Amino acid sequence: MRKSLMLAMFLVFMLVMQPRVNASFNVTYLTTSVTFTNSTTAHVVEMIDLHATDASVGQYQQYRQAFNLSLSDWQQGIGSSLMVQHIINPKSSISNFTFLPGPMSISGHDGYAVLTLNYYAKNVTSMAVIGPRKFQYAFNATSFSFMHTASGQSLFPNAKLVLTTPAGSSLISVYPAPDFPQPNKQGAYADSNNTFTWSSGEPLQKFTFVYVTTETPQQEVVNYFTSIYQGYSALIYAAAALILAAIIIYIYIKVAR
Repeated sequence: MRKSLMLAMFLVFMLVMQPRVNASFNVTYLTTSVTFTNSTTAHVVEMIDLHATDASVGQYQQYRQAFNLSLSDWQQGIGSSLMVQHIINPKSSISNFTFLPGPMSISGHDGYAVLTLNYYAKNVTSMAVIGPRKFQYAFNATSFSFMHTASGQSLFPNAKLVLTTPAGSSLISVYPAPDFPQPNKQGAYADSNNTFTWSSGEPLQKFTFVYVTTETPQQEVVNYFTSIYQGYSALIYAAAALILAAIIIYIYIKVAR
């Protein structure tokens, strides 16, 4: 009877303490960096700043050593809904996803670490040909998956969004205005500025981001043959395999004679 009572008291104690263990993890900041390519796919790197205290410092180290933990396991263990992909087209997918929980720097009873989500998000922009070797890209705002409010989406109060366009591109339309860089007196942005930043609860419900890129003749040729290769790669591999098989059979017949 006494053992049963002690066991019950221990279980109650663990249930009471469990929220405190989870609460000692605190996500302090989220930085979402999106690098656009010369396609409708974007490279996304999300860095999550994490603060841990007391027993959770050791708990984090155990999580890092458990190689079989999924992202959802980490989300449940850390107790934060920020550990998800925030740039993803709801009608498309992501690829080449990696998750890297960085080492923890310890100072007294506190620990600090950066967790990195790295992936490629498909169809986050739409593309239109507007001239010879000239392409216009428009960001698809439905690819945002940040904080939902009564008026629409917005950045989290402790978050930053960084968009980087290809080198040499020109930004022709943006709303709301980025926190950095500042436009010139005419309200335009220099072509040398290809990185734009928004932070701290910025409303995103009417977000607009349109830029134009121009291909060099060399890029046009390379992209043309790349598109042919991508479209017919399976056929090319099959033809190469047939040719190789024919050569092997021919050599075998010649040797057998």
